[in-house]
Amino acid sequence: MRFVAVAVLLTLMVIAARRAKLVPTRGQNMAEILLDFVRVNVAEDIIGKEKAGRYVALLTTVFFAIFAFNITGVIPLLNIAGTSLIGLPVMLALWVYVMYLAAGIKAHGVGGFLKNSLFPPGVPPFLYVLLTPVEFLQVFVLRPVTLAIRLMANMVAGHLMLVLCFSATQFLLFEASGGLKPFGALTLAGGFAITLFEVFVAALQAYIFVVLTAVYLSQSIEDEH
Repeated sequence: MRFVAVAVLLTLMVIAARRAKLVPTRGQNMAEILLDFVRVNVAEDIIGKEKAGRYVALLTTVFFAIFAFNITGVIPLLNIAGTSLIGLPVMLALWVYVMYLAAGIKAHGVGGFLKNSLFPPGVPPFLYVLLTPVEFLQVFVLRPVTLAIRLMANMVAGHLMLVLCFSATQFLLFEASGGLKPFGALTLAGGFAITLFEVFVAALQAYIFVVLTAVYLSQSIEDEH
């Protein structure tokens, strides 16, 4: 499913790029809208126009890749999201983790990055005994872990709901006794409703992941946060 998603995504992007015109076609216009959405509404709004440029490629790749992997869960004959197994979410989270550590170290040096991350400014020094371990867990453990688990858990939950609805439909329509068969129509309608909802969740999870990535990058390069 992952290879299929990557192949389709790359094909669409190459076609949009090679057929780009001054007056855009409908497909080119859609691609440009999505690219501008990540560049303006995520990168520039969160990181700032001056610093966002170097991270636009990362954020755009993350957004489109996650959406492509997510949407395979509702495509007939594929029927499973590429992000519903933990390996891919972990790799994406580790990529983001390395990038925001590298960005912070490049901006402030190792010592400055650790100081900004582990010793929040404006806090009485005696509270660092409590706050510094918490900040360490948040910056170096919880951020990558929660990125991976949030993405995987949402896609697994949606997949299970679809399986339950359509499995119940098959049972009620073909195996249940006559009085229960009408309920198969309800589970079938529920399955289609959840399918539409899963399309929304696929886009939403890609958006949440890329927004959190931008927030982490912004925090790592800020002088104080």
